[in-house]
Amino acid sequence: MTERSGAQISKKAFIQSVIILLVIMLVAGVLTRVVPAGTYERITDAGRELIKPDSFQHTPKPHYPIWRWLTAPVEVLWGPDSLLVIVICLFILMVGGAFAVLDKSGILKAGLGRIVARFGGRKYTLLLLISFFFMALGAFFGIFEEVVPLVPLVLSLSYYLGWDALVGLGMSILATNLGFSAAITNPFTIGVAQELAGLPLFSGSWFRIPIFIAIYAAFAVFLTRYAKKVERNPEASLVYDETRVNQEKFKPLDLSQQGEIKPAMRIAIIWFFVFVIMIVATLLGAPFISFLTDYALPLVGLLFLIGGVGAGLIASTDKKAVWKALGEGMSGIAPGILLILMAMSIKHIVVSGGIMDTILYQASRLFQGANPFISTVLIYLLALLIEFFVASGSAKAFLMMPILLPLADLVGVTRQITVTAYCFGDGFSNMIYPTNPVLLIVLGLTVVSFPKWLRWTLPLWGVIILITLAFLALGVAIGYGPF
Repeated sequence: MTERSGAQISKKAFIQSVIILLVIMLVAGVLTRVVPAGTYERITDAGRELIKPDSFQHTPKPHYPIWRWLTAPVEVLWGPDSLLVIVICLFILMVGGAFAVLDKSGILKAGLGRIVARFGGRKYTLLLLISFFFMALGAFFGIFEEVVPLVPLVLSLSYYLGWDALVGLGMSILATNLGFSAAITNPFTIGVAQELAGLPLFSGSWFRIPIFIAIYAAFAVFLTRYAKKVERNPEASLVYDETRVNQEKFKPLDLSQQGEIKPAMRIAIIWFFVFVIMIVATLLGAPFISFLTDYALPLVGLLFLIGGVGAGLIASTDKKAVWKALGEGMSGIAPGILLILMAMSIKHIVVSGGIMDTILYQASRLFQGANPFISTVLIYLLALLIEFFVASGSAKAFLMMPILLPLADLVGVTRQITVTAYCFGDGFSNMIYPTNPVLLIVLGLTVVSFPKWLRWTLPLWGVIILITLAFLALGVAIGYGPF
């Protein structure tokens, strides 16, 4: 191949994302000038910082000059979230480099060819199984950003089966996000929020399991209908022009004429498969092992890098080509780092301008005089609003739950419903907002622009909103508890 290896961020998609994020940064900056500054008192409980619900007071505006709106993407590198930002940036470089090596050395194509041959004509069964697997990872284990290394593999499989990048993203990261949001035992949202609410850990799952099934059913219909449309007419793909190069690269092969895989290639596939097993084990163990919980993301990235580069060195006789592919993969994905820094800077601007707590306080005042269902919907909407600035589910729980719980008690909303509405608002918006680093990373692994992603997913989000509102109404009606 003469083209560069691995995921190369489309120039058009990159420019569009930069413009969108720049506009949001400027809007956030303007808000710091027009919204009064204020703060809640914080207390530390068992090593965790919580807000005192009745402690809000207005404060003098901090000195935050306009020029710092534009330097915020750099300032996040030494701000409170600096370690997370640096880890995410290194993570995408490792993933991009390893995927390029797998691509260049032919390991990816050989492995996917065997999967296609094994499933034969049952590719829609494969699509549904993969989607369910990723949804289950999110719903039961709270896994989300850690699956990013697996996204390029599913993308390649999607091309290989005659679909497009959107189907690949749907089977992998979108499915994970839906499961994360329709959580059953997600320790990072359900677990943390229930602990703060004083509820038995993972209680109420009998109500959340039907929610998961309903979301999966709606998603399965949405994804299979689109995949069949693309299969019937490739030009019907929303990203036809952008992805046909990749579709040619992974054009289905006549496996009967390929012959046996060479011994070196077989060993390379086994080597990489062992590391995939280690990655899955890390993902499954992360919610239960404190070390893995703290270091899952960099560990997964490192395992993927070692597995990919090691497999490439085993399979290839040209070692220089392997290292060249690694460099091309890292440089191809590197522009995504700027997008991540810009996305993370939105929260930095709002916090530096002293208005984060004010936004939270003003939103909470909407509860006055509301009935239980309207209050539940407001909790949902408030979580959606704060998600725009704070992407972390557990961090948002510590920020919001101390305020939401007393308000919910006053208006007759059970704490179990409060937790459920919060989790809906926290999760489903992850793959909508351009301020979410994971969305930017996975779009960077393809040539899908944010506007086209939004255009494709909006009908699905409309159905999901209706489903979740129906379940919230049912929960309010039956007094979903235990309390």
